[in-house]
Amino acid sequence: MIPHTLTAENYFSAEASMKYMGSSQFKSFLTCEASALAELRGEYEREVTDALLIGSYVDAHFEGTLDIFKAHHQKELFKKDGELKIQYKRAEEMINRAEKDKVFMNFMSGQKQVIMTGVIADVPFKIKIDSYSPNKCITDLKCVKDFKLIWNEEKHTKQHFINYWGYDLQGAIYREIVRQNTGQTLPFYIDAITKEDPPDIDNLWIPPEDMDDALNEVISLAPRFQKIKNGEIQPQRCGKCAYCRFTKILTAPRNYHEDCEVYDVEQ
Repeated sequence: MIPHTLTAENYFSAEASMKYMGSSQFKSFLTCEASALAELRGEYEREVTDALLIGSYVDAHFEGTLDIFKAHHQKELFKKDGELKIQYKRAEEMINRAEKDKVFMNFMSGQKQVIMTGVIADVPFKIKIDSYSPNKCITDLKCVKDFKLIWNEEKHTKQHFINYWGYDLQGAIYREIVRQNTGQTLPFYIDAITKEDPPDIDNLWIPPEDMDDALNEVISLAPRFQKIKNGEIQPQRCGKCAYCRFTKILTAPRNYHEDCEVYDVEQ
């Protein structure tokens, strides 16, 4: 195993985030380089939504830290009378649904929150695995709205939620870092729960060829993102995200026709 000093307590610290790149950080840079860098520097903080907290609630349950999570988020989770707010009762329903399924729970029965580090394209990476079964597989837990295809406005096509949210990129990073630490190239699975009423569940496998393609994308872009972190090159603004809207500076009037775009009528 590659030695490191990361723990559950300092894994998400500012120091660790500057020293290592993670899958979430990589995807943030992929979405908007300027926003990702501002967040790393503590200049911008993304809004914590109910959707994010519901996912974190379910994650905390399966990693065995739900009591700590509840203590840190009392105002967000509970009513004044101490009862869980309705949206977090849904999180409990999601947990109960998942725990009734033998296949789902079998894939969540590995070692929890295993931390490993490695290097991809000369860039230090860190990973924290939801369920790691040595010699068998890597499993990540995901909470999603539903299993319907999602419209990607930038690519003008509908995508599976795995591709839309970049979970294939995450899986490729996890698989490669585990390989570097153990010598084994293990399959990557996603245990998914929806936020529907009632919740749906699935266990999804990402084929090796998809993982290879995703890893090539990481290898291609990680060096650029690292240079941005190091201050060697300036980040690009996406011009669409909350950070770009918040920091937008007008320089001159524009012709409104510049904003006119033609979309596929089947959108």
